[in-house]
Amino acid sequence: MTAFESEPDSARIPPPGLPEGDNPGPSRSWLAIGFQLSLGALLAYSLVQAVESIVSIVMLTLLALVIAISAEPFVQALLRRGLPRPWAVTIVIVGLTLLLGALSLLFVTPITNEVNALARNVPIWLQELQNHHSELGKLEDKYHVAEKAKQALGSGGADSVASGLLGAGQLVVTTVSGLSLVITLTIYFLSGLPTLKKFCLRFVDGSRREHAAEITDEILSRTGRYMLANVATSIIAGVATCVWLQIFDVPYPAALGVFVAVMDLVPMVGSTIGGIVVSLVALVVSWPVAIATAVFYVFFRVAEDYLITPKAMKYAVEVHPLVTVLGVVIGGDLLGLIGALLAIPTVVAIGLLLEDAVFPESPPPEDRPPGQGPARGRSRHCSTLQRAGRVGR
Repeated sequence: MTAFESEPDSARIPPPGLPEGDNPGPSRSWLAIGFQLSLGALLAYSLVQAVESIVSIVMLTLLALVIAISAEPFVQALLRRGLPRPWAVTIVIVGLTLLLGALSLLFVTPITNEVNALARNVPIWLQELQNHHSELGKLEDKYHVAEKAKQALGSGGADSVASGLLGAGQLVVTTVSGLSLVITLTIYFLSGLPTLKKFCLRFVDGSRREHAAEITDEILSRTGRYMLANVATSIIAGVATCVWLQIFDVPYPAALGVFVAVMDLVPMVGSTIGGIVVSLVALVVSWPVAIATAVFYVFFRVAEDYLITPKAMKYAVEVHPLVTVLGVVIGGDLLGLIGALLAIPTVVAIGLLLEDAVFPESPPPEDRPPGQGPARGRSRHCSTLQRAGRVGR
């Protein structure tokens, strides 16, 4: 049989006992199956490792996107005044940079004074260690701190100190690089936010693209309002801290007020950490002032959690306070600090999508035409937008 001749029909007849069309396929050995399973498991493990290696970059990217969305209302305000978007974005970025620079200057004086004080006191402390009649000298005679420190440095402690300094240097480099990445991505996101939104909407079917654009705009709007409300509550916390510290002559009230305002941006735990730090600083005045400061922060935290924040968030994002608290707790547990910051925008987006797709709104019986059943395909969010005049159909 030549290469051009077809295979005889008898070679294609199935074996006896098998119906036609059930020809057995080629057998696969256990070695081939095991190799394929091992290769798949190895690829899955490599994929998980790759995702874990870039999760920090993804979190920083999301943080930059949220910051850009938060600054978008200021850009929109300038656009309504007739400025082109590049100029509006430039003005907002320059304004934020000047504001951050001015706030950073408040920390220059405290840090410089404390570093100079430490440099002046170190020689005095070393002399007191040699004086057996001073408090430090008595502690040295009792516990031999200096001798133990020398022994630790001589028995490999120098390597530990060097590794600690190296780790601190790596932490500083990582922090600076992460901050630079967030600033750069924020500028890019703020500049190209409309283009990015149009690109993402291209993945939506054309018949639903207009409605998806409306939902997206509402999510971005509520996210921006949430961040502005969060900033407003933080400013209240910072001003209250500054006034309180001014009354009791605690040093550096303005810098500590800015510190508390920045920490208050962190949901749930930020204001508590700020209150603990300020109470410890108040110890330089007296114990009663420190205790009074701690009590002040307890009452302020209660007022913030039950009076200020719920009203601000309900006005800004129209989400129940219980949902916001649960969202922040779950987001913080899953993704840490950035997860807590992203929790409320995520809850807002989920709520809008549920209102639009899962909970359709039916008109009241008195508003329904005679003989017409419940309305279908119309969502609460869509009807709300139409009543607001945002959708013209």
